[in-house]
Amino acid sequence: MTQEELFKSLIAHAKEYGFIFPSSEIYDGLSAVYDYGQLGAELKNNIKKYWWDAMVRLNENIVGIDSAIFMHPKIWEASGHVNAFNDPLIDNKDSKKRYRADVLLEDHIAKIEEKIEKEVEKGHKKFGESFDEVQFRATNPNILRNRAKADEVTAKMNEALNANDLEAVKQLIIDCEIVCPISGTRNWTDVRQFNLMFSTQMGSVSEDTNIIYLRPETAQGIFVNFLNVQKTGRMKIPFGIAQIGKAFRNEIVARQFIFRMREFEQMEMQFFVRPGEEMKWYEHWKAARLRWHKALGLGDEKYRFHNHEKLAHYANAAADIEFEFPFGFKELEGIHSRTDFDLSQHQKFSGRKLQYFDPETNESYVPYVIETSIGLDRTFLAVYSSAYCVEKLEDGEERVVLKLPAILAPVKLAVLPLVKKDGLPEMAREIMNDLKYEINCQYDEKDSIGKRYRRQDAIGTPFCITIDHQSLEDKCVTIRYRDSMEQERVPVEKLRSIIEEKISFRKVLENI
Repeated sequence: MTQEELFKSLIAHAKEYGFIFPSSEIYDGLSAVYDYGQLGAELKNNIKKYWWDAMVRLNENIVGIDSAIFMHPKIWEASGHVNAFNDPLIDNKDSKKRYRADVLLEDHIAKIEEKIEKEVEKGHKKFGESFDEVQFRATNPNILRNRAKADEVTAKMNEALNANDLEAVKQLIIDCEIVCPISGTRNWTDVRQFNLMFSTQMGSVSEDTNIIYLRPETAQGIFVNFLNVQKTGRMKIPFGIAQIGKAFRNEIVARQFIFRMREFEQMEMQFFVRPGEEMKWYEHWKAARLRWHKALGLGDEKYRFHNHEKLAHYANAAADIEFEFPFGFKELEGIHSRTDFDLSQHQKFSGRKLQYFDPETNESYVPYVIETSIGLDRTFLAVYSSAYCVEKLEDGEERVVLKLPAILAPVKLAVLPLVKKDGLPEMAREIMNDLKYEINCQYDEKDSIGKRYRRQDAIGTPFCITIDHQSLEDKCVTIRYRDSMEQERVPVEKLRSIIEEKISFRKVLENI
């Protein structure tokens, strides 16, 4: 199965089992907008809890807020979003399709890098255990040629984007002989900037309405509440403010399922530090956030850092944690050193002092900020795509299984009476009613036990318990483990402690 086929399969699986639905589907849908189904909502909430507990509970100097989506329009002038929150767009005259110019170039670079990885795969096959990958990458002429080509395009793209030289961006697309994926032609328009913010009106009478914006990020709600939180919480520098919330961007090139959407959710933390100490904390949070990701056990090799050469107007350092999705390595989380730009801008535009008096240095200053910003929907996709697996069994059959981390699984335990008679459903219900207050359980008595196991595998339930006729006598049940399919007989009285120990957030949080 190719990566493209795999991606299509997991999208279909997400709909079939109630994880994600196309929004407004009975009206033929709405492009790049999705609804989370009954299992998707549970998985999403578990990811939120993992992030929130790791950020707010484990750090005494970080607190959480929930700011409004609607904010005063001057906030977006101060932040630079009104004038600078743009994407460089280009149209193909033949297909009439619109693309982000930088994404076209990034995809072109990714194709060159794919050639490099294929060359490395050939080397592995040819030389076997004696293969020295580092030396191979440093000496193979095909790799060196493609590496130089990719680096050259990357450098030219960053230079043109940093200078906002849209003519140079178009020329680079032409020089790279990039074609439209639909028409296959190179008949391009000029590159133009397009603002990504959604606007609407606020007011009861049309003449009195004011244009306001749906927030394109959650960070500004933190910045404008900096003093409120600092004073009411008696916070001392360094300290952080965390938030989970919806954001909205009028993405022209919305694609790759829930990876890039027009309505999405962010998990952000702004960490306020003394000026001059920002790089120390920048490195601290880069390392801390990577540990958070790796603690889930999706595979350390699936993560890598990408340091920004093209910096946003507010930053003096920036890096992405990239994840290997089915369509390649893409940004999952950003760590940015935002300097004092945001608070200084809001101080200027509002006329209010947004400074901190530091009792240790006996001076007032505008703090610098380190930001960690992660897409909740992208994290969902990373977890889901890593967990999706089609396995060949010893009997020749296949099973589709979601090997979700137990702490994130929507349903933790399935309670399955072997048959629908002889008192087994009654005992199963008694167990279910005892456990459901602490553990998200699902009861199922329809079909054979084998089919029920397969259903639970498909939705990622890590543990199933079967109540059989012997259970009525010895008060024991059989636990069946999703990943290994092994079974274990345990007393009912020990069931709660066994399951709770295996789904505890504590063990994962202790590894961060």
